[in-house]
Amino acid sequence: MSLAKNIEFLRQLPKMPGLNVLDGFARGPGRGIRTPLVETTGFGTNPGNLRMFSFVPDKLQPSPGLVVVLHGCGQNAAGYDFGAGWSTLAKHFGFALLMPEQQASNNANGCFNWFNPEDTRRGRGEPASIRQMIARMMSEHKIDKHRIFVTGLSAGGAMTSVMLATYPEVFAAGAIIAGLPYGVAKNMREALNGMFQSPSRPARELGDLVRKASNHRGPWPKVSVWHGSADRTVNPANADEIIKQWLDVHRLPSSPMSEGTVNGYPHQVWWDADGETTVESYTITDMAHGTPVGIAENDERYGTQGAFLIEAGISSSYHIANFFGLTEWINQPQEAAKPAPKRAVQKKSRAPTESPSAKLIPLASPLPASVPDFGPMLWPLNIEKQPEKPHTKRRRGIDVGAVITRALTAAGLMK
Repeated sequence: MSLAKNIEFLRQLPKMPGLNVLDGFARGPGRGIRTPLVETTGFGTNPGNLRMFSFVPDKLQPSPGLVVVLHGCGQNAAGYDFGAGWSTLAKHFGFALLMPEQQASNNANGCFNWFNPEDTRRGRGEPASIRQMIARMMSEHKIDKHRIFVTGLSAGGAMTSVMLATYPEVFAAGAIIAGLPYGVAKNMREALNGMFQSPSRPARELGDLVRKASNHRGPWPKVSVWHGSADRTVNPANADEIIKQWLDVHRLPSSPMSEGTVNGYPHQVWWDADGETTVESYTITDMAHGTPVGIAENDERYGTQGAFLIEAGISSSYHIANFFGLTEWINQPQEAAKPAPKRAVQKKSRAPTESPSAKLIPLASPLPASVPDFGPMLWPLNIEKQPEKPHTKRRRGIDVGAVITRALTAAGLMK
């Protein structure tokens, strides 16, 4: 079967009865997890038909910030929050958290529709719904309008690109994990091509896609880009294209102004005329498709390893919160001032904290062993595994036809 026919076949999969075996997985039935997230309804006209979940700790910073976190395919708000540790960070550092959630009625596999023209324009579809959620959070919790941020994984990372481009005046910064640049896909075929091949485009062309998405002319959001070098779901070259896009928007040179390592991983930095970091890039060497988790710089653990949440020895959520400028204020509970009896002293736990009043929310159940997985980008089908041998190259090519053919064969959809 040719690549073109494979792509056309995959494009038709969501429409074929009986083949959408992961519909229930996307909705997240089965075992539950404790989550502090609370659902809000009636936040606006909600043209994208999304659900709104949020967490606001008892103690907020004096000028509280807000982080919008977007999950990947096959995930839900509670599951991604539990794995990435955002509500634990919010409680520790005193900022508010907003976690939009996709519905199966919009996308059977729980993916944000980052490639659908109706959902990639300002004032339309899913971006407009997320903007309405932000407005609700601002009015209810006195959020500082200069401290609103957005981040996401995979399809959520691609939707992060959408939000930064369509509402650049709203966000001070964003962090894109295993995502794609804004505007490179307008349908499923182009989305697959971008995911697997990531064709290179001129920097000016990429920058124009952002500039044409709104009437905004600056200042522009800062951007942090994260990608695993062994990602076989979203070509790591997409990280280069995202960086190229935002360097052009910020009128910055292509060569990094600083290069080093953080927790052993390559880190590149570009700063503006005032010396403030404006664009940065993390390459997580030998990591597959997912969000990197690990012990943070303050020796705390935020989140836990799981599906597409990969133990990599670096806490991306903590570093992203630090990039957003949210880690300078620490929530000190009143009880901390009272010394505890010696017999009550215990070793500090690294597990994610849970609120005694936390709600029980379904977490996506494991995939059947016979079902292949494309990861949380378009739908959760798994061709993504950690490599057995270390890789030294940062960017590697992909045999797209072979990848799709193997996945379809494993699924029993072709011989």
